[in-house]
Amino acid sequence: MEKPKDTTVAVNRQAHHEYFVLETLEAGIELVGTEVKSIRNHAVNLKDAWVDIQNGELYLLGCHISAYEKGNIFNKDPIRPRRLLVHKKEIRHFQQQIKTQGQTLIPLSMYFKGSKVKVSVGLCKGKKLFDKRADAAQRSAKMEAQREMKERFSR
Repeated sequence: MEKPKDTTVAVNRQAHHEYFVLETLEAGIELVGTEVKSIRNHAVNLKDAWVDIQNGELYLLGCHISAYEKGNIFNKDPIRPRRLLVHKKEIRHFQQQIKTQGQTLIPLSMYFKGSKVKVSVGLCKGKKLFDKRADAAQRSAKMEAQREMKERFSR
């Protein structure tokens, strides 16, 4: 019997540009049926989303899951807070990191693992402007090196 593939639905590309990702965590997400159908249609936006700890639980805030077109009265608010399902020990660990080091929790990607929807959450530290410039310079140098290798071997 074949194992089901993990299919990525949405990626927060801006997260790696704006933050250093120190740790990652896989979390389940509490959804309604029409939201799952909408996610299967890739109607998700994680760009402005963040994760907050409220009453000892993790909540995904600012994530836009579009209303399912055939969902009629069962559709929920597209930007409603959604609870993330993780162990209490992990929540306490992240809460301590956020309070002491001033870090933040950012959703990095949303994907299907089998039939379940999972969210990859990163414990992040904000980048300064010079860090972003250094990353851009490093990326362009890498692309230039690849271009040179391609030209050299194509002759």
